[in-house]
Amino acid sequence: MFFAMLKHYMPRSLYGRAALILLLPVISLQLVVSVVFIQRHFEGVTEQMTQSVQLDLAFLAQTVENAPDLALAQAEGQALATPLRLEMTLPAGDMPATDTRRFYDFSGIVVMRTLRESLPDLRIVTLPNDRDISLWFETRHGAMLVEFARARVSASNPHQLLVLMVVLGVLLTLVSFVYLRNQLRPIKRLATASAEYGKGRVVPYSPSGATEVRAAGAAFLDMRNRIERQTAARTMMLSGVSHDLRTPLTRLRLGLTLLDDPDEAAPLIRDVDDMQRLLDGFLEFARGDAGDAPDMVDPAALLRQVIADAQRMGQAARLGTQDGVTPPQLVSLRPMAIRRALENLIGNSLRYGTRCEVSLTLTDRAIRFSVEDDGPGIAVENREEALRPFARLDPARNQDQGTGVGLGLAIVADIARSHGGSLRLEDSARLGGLRVDLVLAR
Repeated sequence: MFFAMLKHYMPRSLYGRAALILLLPVISLQLVVSVVFIQRHFEGVTEQMTQSVQLDLAFLAQTVENAPDLALAQAEGQALATPLRLEMTLPAGDMPATDTRRFYDFSGIVVMRTLRESLPDLRIVTLPNDRDISLWFETRHGAMLVEFARARVSASNPHQLLVLMVVLGVLLTLVSFVYLRNQLRPIKRLATASAEYGKGRVVPYSPSGATEVRAAGAAFLDMRNRIERQTAARTMMLSGVSHDLRTPLTRLRLGLTLLDDPDEAAPLIRDVDDMQRLLDGFLEFARGDAGDAPDMVDPAALLRQVIADAQRMGQAARLGTQDGVTPPQLVSLRPMAIRRALENLIGNSLRYGTRCEVSLTLTDRAIRFSVEDDGPGIAVENREEALRPFARLDPARNQDQGTGVGLGLAIVADIARSHGGSLRLEDSARLGGLRVDLVLAR
C-alpha cells in the first residue's frame, strides 16, 4: 500500500523520472555527508579546541581572583594574558545582560556550553562575529572582560566544505543531466515516431543512441516497413481481384439482358447487382485511406462542405453545434478518408432515420465529429458487434432495409484508427436515436 501511494506522487514523464533517479542519490549523499560533517565539526573539533582554551582562562581568572588588590590584579592579569594571546580589561565597566550570538552560529552553542561547564565565574559570552569572542567574568575586584580570537575555539571558515560540496554537486548534476538528456532523446524520438505512425502519419526517423535504443528503433522501422508492404500488397491484390471479377460480372449481366424472358432474367440481374455492390463495398473497406496523403485541413470547412453536398443530394442532414472551431484551425488529416467516413455515417443515419445532425468539437488533444439520428438506434450489447466487418444487426439494422453490406461502420472505425482515434456509439440525447462519435487525435 505504501508503494502504491508513493507511485501516485512520482513523475509521469521519462525526463522527470530520470531526473529523480539522478538527483535523489546526490541529495541523499550530500545530506548524509553534511550531517556527519556538522556533527564532527560543531560538536567534536569545536569542543576540543574550546577545552584547550578554557585552561588558560581558568588560570587567568584564578590569578586575578587571588590578587590582594585591584592594582596587583591588573598587573598580574596583564602579565599573564599577553603570552596567552588574551586581552584583559579590569575593571570592564557595565556587563551585558544576556549572551549574544547570531542565530545561524551553531558552533557558538558548543563554545558557550563547554566554557560554562568548566568556568564557574563566567557570566556572559558574546560572539559578535566570526573573528572575535568576548567573555565576562565576575571577580571580587569587579567585572573582568577577556577577548581573544574566535579561531582559537572553532575552525576558521567552517562553511567552506559545505559550499564546495554543494557547488560541485550542482555542477556535476548539471553535467550528468545534459548527458542523460542526450541519452533519453533517442527514446523520445522513437516514441514520437511510433505515436505519429499510430495516427497514420509517417515521419522521418533514424535509429540513434545506445545499442538497446538503436535495436528498438531498427525493430520499429522493420515493423513499419512490413506493415506498409503488407498494406500495399493487399491493395494490389484486391485491385487485381476487382479487375478479374468485374469482367465475368459484366459478361453475366450482358448475357442476362439478352434472355428472351425479361421476368426470368430480372432476379438474376438483381443477384449480379448485389454481387457487384458487395465487391465494391469490400474493396472500399480493404483499400481504407490508401493513396490519401495527410494534409493541413480545416475540419469545420470540411464538415460544412460534406453537409452542403449531402443537402444538394436531397439528404435531410444539417449542421449542428461547433465548439472550439473559431478561429479556423488547421490540423493534419487525410481529407478524402475523413470525407468518406462522414458520408458513410450520414448515409447510415438516414438509411434508418429521417433526420441527421452532425456536430464538431475541437480540443487541444482531439477532434470529434458527432453524427446523430432519430432512428431506432443500436442496443448497448450489440454496439461492439456493429463495428465488425459485414455485421448486420436486426432489427436496428435490418437486412431488408437499405443497400449496405455491413461495412459502413467498419470502414469508419478503420479510418479513425488510422488517425490515432476511435469510433464510439452512444444514445442520442438530442434526436433520440443513435449517436456516433468519430474521435481523431490531433
